[in-house]
Parts: sequence; structure tokens; C-alpha cells
Amino acid sequence: MADQLSRVFAALADPTRRDMVARLTEADHTVNDLAAPYDVSLQAVSKHLKVLEDAGLVTRTREAQRRPVHLEAEVFDLMTKWIERYRRQAEERYSRLDAVLARMQDDDDRTATTPTQQQEGTAS
Repeated sequence: MADQLSRVFAALADPTRRDMVARLTEADHTVNDLAAPYDVSLQAVSKHLKVLEDAGLVTRTREAQRRPVHLEAEVFDLMTKWIERYRRQAEERYSRLDAVLARMQDDDDRTATTPTQQQEGTAS
């Protein structure tokens, strides 16, 4: 799991590959379709696709003479679970910090009102 997760994050570290993935969320594309907006060779686009394929993010199929590239959305479940676990831990840590800060504020509020109450009691 960690190896695939590392490959996925490494594949998505490149902005061109992230853009390709974003475009593949809309529909399957051929290599030529994917290459169109970039000023790079088809070979360079194929190398990017190979990295995405090795990470499990895309697959290529054969439909007659076309070879569409398909996004494998299940891989995002793996990433989401990993991110969600650490997001929950961070939220729990911040909740504990909020509780400590609230207790400190309550202590400060009690300390600040005590001398005033004492003065009022002795002035009578």
C-alpha cells in the first residue's frame, strides 16, 4: 500500500500529469487528445502516461485502432483514506488544544475577577 501511495503522490507531483488527470476526470482521451494542449512531443506525453500508469492512476485499452486512456478513480480512494486519517488526527489535536486554551482562559477570567470581588467585600 505505501509503495503504491508513494508512486501515486510522486506521479501527481508533476503539474502536467496533474492536468492530464484533471482532464481525464471529464472523459477518456487518446494520447493525441491529451498531448494537444502541451508544447511537447507525443513521446514526452507517453512518458507522462507511463508514470501515471505505473502508479495505477490510468489504464490504456484498445478499441479498434484507438487506445483511449482511462482514469482509475479507485486509486483516489487510497489517497483519500490516507489523507483522511491524518486530517482526523490533526483535528483531534486542535480540539485538545482548544480545550486547553479554553481552560486557561477560564482560569484567567476567574483570577481577574477575584481581586475585584475581594475589594468590594472589604469596602462594605
